Amino acid sequence: MTAQSAATTATTTTPRPRRAVQTIFTRGSVPLFFTVLCVAMVVAARLDVNYLINELITRLARNSFLVLSLLVPIMAGLGLNFGIVIGAMAAQMALVIVTHYEVAGLAGVGLAAVLAVPFAVLFGWLTGRVLNRAKGREMVTSLIMGFFANGLYQLVFLVLVGTLIPMENPVLMLPSGIGLRNTVDLIEISNALDNAFFGTLMVGPYRVPLFTFVVTALLCLVISFLIRTRLGQQMRAVGQDMHVAEVAGIDVDRTRIIAIIISTVLAAWGQLIFLQNIGTMNTYNSHEQVGTFSIAALLVGGATSRRASIWNALVGVILFHTLFVVSPLAGQKIFGIPQVGEYFRVFLAYGVIAVALVLHAWQAKKK
Repeated sequence: MTAQSAATTATTTTPRPRRAVQTIFTRGSVPLFFTVLCVAMVVAARLDVNYLINELITRLARNSFLVLSLLVPIMAGLGLNFGIVIGAMAAQMALVIVTHYEVAGLAGVGLAAVLAVPFAVLFGWLTGRVLNRAKGREMVTSLIMGFFANGLYQLVFLVLVGTLIPMENPVLMLPSGIGLRNTVDLIEISNALDNAFFGTLMVGPYRVPLFTFVVTALLCLVISFLIRTRLGQQMRAVGQDMHVAEVAGIDVDRTRIIAIIISTVLAAWGQLIFLQNIGTMNTYNSHEQVGTFSIAALLVGGATSRRASIWNALVGVILFHTLFVVSPLAGQKIFGIPQVGEYFRVFLAYGVIAVALVLHAWQAKKK
């Protein structure tokens, strides 16, 4: 018996390294696939490495907050929240007010963050109420709600501002006096957060917006803390099985609404970080691709509609934006036609989501 048990132990312990490698390749197939794709495109584009690293640092600071805002609804079982576009609209409404009253610098960003909260809470509460009536179809519903909210947003700023909503600011208004201009210059708050306190840190040839990274790191800590709180445990229970959570005495609908409100507020703040870095706001479509690009980045990082982590978000931002920067040049070099580069980028943004979901479905089937 001793010899037999020793032989059994030997056979079970021998393939452990192989199993570990298989696990890494199975669970990490999505980020590994896109890492290989990134390397191939960088080689094809023959891009300057220092330029690429500078772009990635800027984009990591600019986009990470938005991608991280998707984690809370996933934890609560609401899937990929395309509705963060509604939080982005709340941020832009706050920025219009701040720009109108000419509040500059970090004070302007702070005031916009405060003003965005009531809008985002209201929109998040309404979104949560609708999603509670569409259980099991949250992702499609949040996508359609984003389109619906965009229509209302356009109506307010194209028609109601200057008529029912009084405003006579020539910097913001169209010459007719009705509706906002297509582009709002945010020069008063441009890079206010990036250059705050510590300033922009120069590490060799690389510019690092230190305070923006500090804010993002604080959000990571807050999310990690939230997971360990009673509310976080309730969200995880609801995400795993709503029926069991309800039997355990958890108010499922309330918990889901809180998750959407938190996500919407975080998305509003993420859009503020994004726009202060850009320095201009395209009034009518700065928010339109927020949900698509953020979800694409999260999926590229290895997240699924049911499980996502902070590392998935950060790795995904790096991989997705590497592709986003390199793909136009790679497309141009491969096909020799400049226009193909931009089509390559648009194809990439939507193709990434499709490929990532297919790979995740393949993983699930293999399990």
